Amino acid sequence: MEKILYLMRHGETEFNVRKKIQGWCDSPLTEIGIQQAQIAGTYFSNNRIEIDHAYSSTSERASDTLEIVTGNQMPYQRLKGLKEWHFGAFEGESEHLNPPIPYGDFFEKFGGESEEQMRERLATTLKMIMDSADHQNVLAVSHGAACRGFMRKWAQNQQVDQKSRLKNCCILKFIYKADEFNLVEIINHDFSQIQ
Repeated sequence: MEKILYLMRHGETEFNVRKKIQGWCDSPLTEIGIQQAQIAGTYFSNNRIEIDHAYSSTSERASDTLEIVTGNQMPYQRLKGLKEWHFGAFEGESEHLNPPIPYGDFFEKFGGESEEQMRERLATTLKMIMDSADHQNVLAVSHGAACRGFMRKWAQNQQVDQKSRLKNCCILKFIYKADEFNLVEIINHDFSQIQ
């Protein structure tokens, strides 16, 4: 049986604006980030998508985004497995200190995770979620590098791709069937009306 996972990045944060590496450290949503989450929420209502279960990273920027998207009308579970890539000693530092992409194992030697560790953590967590018997349409709010890493984990199954950075509140729609995730749609919202 096919199930649907909507994997979403959180809204804009103070660290996004200041070009700081977030990882496992946190910063609050900006006013723009709040409005982005509100707009993302309309995607589900406008398309009459009924989410039956919701999850977020334990980072407040993700759980706050989820609460806004669902109008704070849905119970959800916070899971450490949905957290951002752990960047070790680089957390909270300027983004200009990042190495060239792909990062690979770079952060592991500074107390963070390798790319493979991050991908496997996300894959294990999301597979556990989707294997739950009563889960059909699931929303999970995570982070930019984590979402991209999960996309790369299942690259052989992708029907669509986005080479550029995943924008705030971008939604990745996956079909989950026979223990595999297939990316079928990337939803980027129109934020042109945000002041």
